[in-house]
Amino acid sequence: MSDVTKPGGYGQGSRPPKIKNKSAAAVQITAEQLIREAYERQGSVQKVPRQKVLDGEELSDYQMRRRREFEEGVRKNRSNIAEWLRYASWEESQNEVKRARSIYERALDVDSRNQTVYIKYAELEMKNKNTNSARNLYDRAVTILPRVSQFWYRYTYMEELLDNVDGAREIFNRWMQWEPEEEAWSAFIKFERRYAETDNARAVFERFVFVHPESKTWLKWAKFEEDLGEPDRVRDIFGRAIDRLGEAFMDQHIFISFAKFEVRMKEVERARAIYKYALERLPKAKSQALYNQYTLFEKQYGDREEIEDVVANKRRMQYEAALKHDVQDYDMWIDYAKLEESVASNFDRTRDVYERAIAEHPHVLDKRLWRRYIYLWLYYALFEETVARDVERARQVYTACVGLIPHKQFTFAKLWLQYAWFEIRQGDVGAARRALGRALGMCPKDRLFRGYIELELELRDFDRVRTLYSKYVEFNPTNCTTWVEFAKLEAALHENERCQALFELAVEQPTLDMPEVLWKAYIDFEYDLGDYDKTRELYGQLLTLTDHVKVWISLARFELAVADDSEGRLTAARSVYERAYSRLKELGLTEERLALLEAWREAERSEPRWGDVAAVEKKMPRRVRKRRKLDDGSLEEYFDYVFPDDEEQGARFKLLAKAHLWKQKAAAAAELASDNNDGYE
Repeated sequence: MSDVTKPGGYGQGSRPPKIKNKSAAAVQITAEQLIREAYERQGSVQKVPRQKVLDGEELSDYQMRRRREFEEGVRKNRSNIAEWLRYASWEESQNEVKRARSIYERALDVDSRNQTVYIKYAELEMKNKNTNSARNLYDRAVTILPRVSQFWYRYTYMEELLDNVDGAREIFNRWMQWEPEEEAWSAFIKFERRYAETDNARAVFERFVFVHPESKTWLKWAKFEEDLGEPDRVRDIFGRAIDRLGEAFMDQHIFISFAKFEVRMKEVERARAIYKYALERLPKAKSQALYNQYTLFEKQYGDREEIEDVVANKRRMQYEAALKHDVQDYDMWIDYAKLEESVASNFDRTRDVYERAIAEHPHVLDKRLWRRYIYLWLYYALFEETVARDVERARQVYTACVGLIPHKQFTFAKLWLQYAWFEIRQGDVGAARRALGRALGMCPKDRLFRGYIELELELRDFDRVRTLYSKYVEFNPTNCTTWVEFAKLEAALHENERCQALFELAVEQPTLDMPEVLWKAYIDFEYDLGDYDKTRELYGQLLTLTDHVKVWISLARFELAVADDSEGRLTAARSVYERAYSRLKELGLTEERLALLEAWREAERSEPRWGDVAAVEKKMPRRVRKRRKLDDGSLEEYFDYVFPDDEEQGARFKLLAKAHLWKQKAAAAAELASDNNDGYE
C-alpha cells in the first residue's frame, strides 16, 4: 500500500493532513451523548464458564494453566500487589501452603512496607497453625513498620490467645518505647487489668502521663485509682497533675473532676476550696464550665443567695467589659438589664442600667440600627409595669420613646401598639385610641391599621372597625387581603349587600397585589349564598381577565356541583372543558392543555353512567423527545407533548399546500403549452 492510500487520511511521511476548515461543526456532540451511546452499544460481558475437574490429570493441567496466567500477570506488572495477593490466595485455596508462602515472600521483595501483604501472610500462617512463623512474621513487620499500630495489636492479640502473657507484655513494652498514640497505652493498661496486675498498670500510667501530659490522661489515671478504692492515691494524682501542668497549661476539667471526687467522698468543704482555688487562678475565658459547675455545687450544698450574688457579680463584670468595647451593643444592654431584674432586690440598679442604655441612641437615621434600640424602651416600660408596678413611670417611658423617634423618616408600629395595649390594660380606652389615631395621622402603616382594627374587634366596636377598614383601603387600595377581610367582616355581620358592594369595588381597582385571592373570595361568597347565576357571571368576568387553566377547571367543577341531575351537570362541565380546550389551544399553552385534559378525564370518570372517558383519551397527547439549539450553539434535549388534533391540522395544512403547488405547476405547464402553440402558428 502506498503512502497516499494510507488509512486515516495521512499523506506521505505519515504526517497528518492540513485542516482547511477549522470552524465548529454544525452539529456538536456533547460528552454526555458520547457516554450514553457507548453505554447503549456495549455488549453483554461474556462470563467464563465454570470448569468441572474430574481427575488428577485435569486438576494438574488446570493448576498449571492458572499458575502460568498468574506468573504472566505478575511479570507484566510486578508492582501490582493486588495481583500477588490474588495469586497467593489461589494457591492457599489449592492447599499449597508452601507455594503461597513463597509468593508472599516474593511480594515482600517487591514492596517490603506493604501492610496488606504482612496481614494476609500472617493470617495464612495462623490458619495453618504455624505459630512460630506467624510470630517471626509479626516481628519482622513491627521492626520494619513500628508506627503501624495494627501490627502491634495483632501481635499482642495472638500472644494473648496462645496464653503467652509474658510474651504479650514484652511486646507491649517494646511498643511503648516508640511512644505511640493514647489508644495503645489504654490497650496496655486494659491488658494488665485483665490479669489483675495493678502495680504494672500503675507503672504504665506513670509512663503514660509522661509521654502524653494532658488533662484527659491524668483523669483516666485518677478514675483508675478511684475504681480500685484508693482515695489517697486519687488525691495524690490530682495534686501531681496540677503541679505538672502548671497555670499555663491548666485545664478546668481537672479541677471539676477533683471537686466532684471530693463530693463523692462526702468532703464538701474540700470541694468548695478546690472550686475557689481554681476560680482565683484560671482566666475567665477558660473557666466557663468551672463557673457553671460551681454554681450547681453551691445550689446543692451552699447558700443560694451567696452563690447567686457571686455569679451575678461575675456576669456584671463581663457585661461592663463588653460594653466598654461597644457601647451601642443593645443586645448586651438588654441582657445586662435582664440580669439586674432577676437578681436585684431593689429596682434602682435595674433603672440605672436602663437609663444608661437608652442614653446611647443611634446617631444615624437608619431604621435597622434603631430597631434593637427601641426594644430597650419596650423592655424598660414592661419592667416598670409588671415588675416595679409603677404605671405612671411606665407611661412616661412610652411617651418619651414616642417623642424621640423621627417619625417623618420612619416609625415602629410595635411601639404604638404596645403603648395602646398598655392603656387598655389600665382601663383607659380613650388614651389607647388617641395614641393609635395619632400614629395613623403621623405615619400610617399597614401594621398600624391591622393592629388598630384588631383592638377594636376585641372591643366589639364594629362601627369603628368599618371606619378603620375604609381608611385602610383608601390608604392602600392594592392590598387584596384588606378587601377580603373587610368583606368577611360584613358577611359575618350578615350584611350581604355591603359585602357584595365591597367585592365589586375591589375587583374594579386597576392594581391589585394578589387578585386571585380576591376573586376566589368573591366567588366563594356568592357560591355560599346559593346565587349560582352570579357565580357564573363572576367566572365569566374573571375569564375575560385571565385564561389560567385553574380558573377553567374551577368553573367546570362548579358546574359539576350545582346541576340538578348527573347528565345535566356533566354536560355543562363538558361544555366548559371544550371551551377551555379550544381557548388554550389558540394560545398554544401545552402544559395547561395537558392539565385541563387530566381534570376533564377525572370528571368523566366520576360519572360512570354518562361519562365518555374514551373521547377525552383520544385528545390526550403523547410525550416526545426533541432537541433545541441554545444561544451558545449547543443542543439541549427536552420533552414536549404532541396532541392528536395538532397533528391532524398539520397534515391538513400539508395537503392543502401540496394541492396549491400542484395547481401552480399545472397552470405554468398550460401557459407554456399555449406559448408554444402560438409560436408554431
